[in-house]
Formats: sequence, structure tokens, C-alpha cells
Amino acid sequence: MIETVDLTRQFKDIVAVENLTMTVREGEVFGFIGPNGAGKTTTVRMLCCLINPTRGSAFVDGLDIANPKDRIRIRGMIGLLPETPGLYESLSAYRNLDFYAQLYGIPREERERRIKDLLTALEVWDRRDDQVAKFSKGMKQKIAIARALVHEPAYLFLDEPTAGLDPQASMTVRNYLLDLKKEGRTIFLNTHNLDEAERLCDRIGVIQTRLLATGSPEDLSRRFWGRTTIVQLREARPEFVRALESLPQVRSLRIENGKVLIDLTDPERDNPVIVRTLASMGAEVEFVSELRRGLEEVYLKLIGGKG
Repeated sequence: MIETVDLTRQFKDIVAVENLTMTVREGEVFGFIGPNGAGKTTTVRMLCCLINPTRGSAFVDGLDIANPKDRIRIRGMIGLLPETPGLYESLSAYRNLDFYAQLYGIPREERERRIKDLLTALEVWDRRDDQVAKFSKGMKQKIAIARALVHEPAYLFLDEPTAGLDPQASMTVRNYLLDLKKEGRTIFLNTHNLDEAERLCDRIGVIQTRLLATGSPEDLSRRFWGRTTIVQLREARPEFVRALESLPQVRSLRIENGKVLIDLTDPERDNPVIVRTLASMGAEVEFVSELRRGLEEVYLKLIGGKG
């Protein structure tokens, strides 16, 4: 588990992260989203013990990032994909990973197995002996992801893991991250890709120097907009609408593009009442569904765009 309490980092007169208090549960994929300069990368650098906080505290698996002895232990149990890959470009992909694996004291046979497994999973095993300098940006990103995992860390911090990847490569990385999640790894994901965050993450944190909100994508949507049932009628006659408006369960109602949108507190409880009322009046109900608002709408509402 990762915990922060009033975690703050200031660079001279600029406050990059302010009073960040949150918890990342063990085994979950936690997405951190926000605009450029919001404090995402600074937060990761503090949690990975690369920079010290100005004030506040944070713990990774119960270890204190401010304690020198704990910092060494934390660095051994985390994997980090930074903003830029930072690979040894004159070395091959295999030798890059082998070098970092040796730094973690991994025996030779185990190193060979892990490197082969990682490069195969990320679909770059066939180019293991090629010099990294010859790789595209996307290929370098894959090698950097493999490097972050070569010592099999319990905690994985990824800063824009699919940046520079084409759609097929992005899908490979996303699927691999889902496999890691099944293994119980805790993954802290910084991303601007809201669709990716919505698909990968159990919970989301929206930050703009301060933490604005946390929750699952679905929870965030319901928190800011409530829950809306969509009823598609073959004919939305005025008497049907009036009957629905008179029900105590209906908080508000509107018609958009021929669909009746009904705001309810508890759709699971109230939807059957809606359908029975319409059926008793002879209305033909074609379908009933729930209005889903995407993470993009939540993000824009919180950050200040149109939502």
C-alpha cells in the first residue's frame, strides 16, 4: 500500500504538489491524471525516493520515504518508468536489461529467464541483440518498461507508459499491464490518455497541484452527475411524460433526441416502477439503459473545462 499525508513539494516560489493525502491500495492500478505541471511526475519522484518532500509524509509498504534506511529498501522494491527512457544507447536491448538486472544482484540464469520473458511479452525478443540507438521511440519505451520490471518489483510506477507507441504496441503494453495486475502488482500510472486510464485503472486521482478527487471512473461520474436512466419509447407522447414526471422517484426529466432521460436516486430500485407505469399506459418501451459519462467529462469538469 502507498500512503501520503499532506505531501508537499515546493521549488523555490513554485508549489508543485500541495498537501497531497491519499491511499493506493495493494494490488490495484491507480491512475493519476491532470494537466501538464499539475504535480504528477513530482509526486512519483517523491514516492520513488528521487527527491525529498518539502513537508508531509509518505509510506510505501509501510516504509517511510524520509527515512534513509527505508529509502534504500523502497528503491529495491519498486520499478520506475520515467518520462524519458534513459537507456544506454550503445548497448543492445538485451545488454541494457542484463546490466540493470546485475545491479539488483539477480543470478545469471534467473536474469536470462526474466529478460527473455519480458522481451517476448513486449514483442521485442527478435531484436534483443540490436543496438538501442537504432530503435524507434516506441521500441525504446518498451525496453524501458522491461527494465522497470526486470527485478520483479511489487510496486510499479509508470510515467506515460504508452507515449510514442503506435496503436498496436499500445495495446500490447496495456494487455501486459493487465496481466501484471492479475499477479497482484500495485501499479501507479501517470497518463494523459484518459481512455487508457478508464480501461486500465481501478481508481483515478485527478490532480492540479492539489488532489481534486479520487474514485473509480464510474464513482466519479456518479458523484458529479448522479445517475440517469435512458428510456427509449416508440413514441414519447405528452401523457407518458406527464405520468413519469408525477412519480415521486423521478428527480427530473428531459427529452433528448427522442429519448426520455430520467434522473433517479436509485435506478435499480426505481427502473421497474418506470417501466410498469409506462406499460400500464400502453407505451411501447424499446429499451432502458443508464447514461454513462466518460472520464473525459469528469476531468474537464474538475479541471475547469466544459463538462
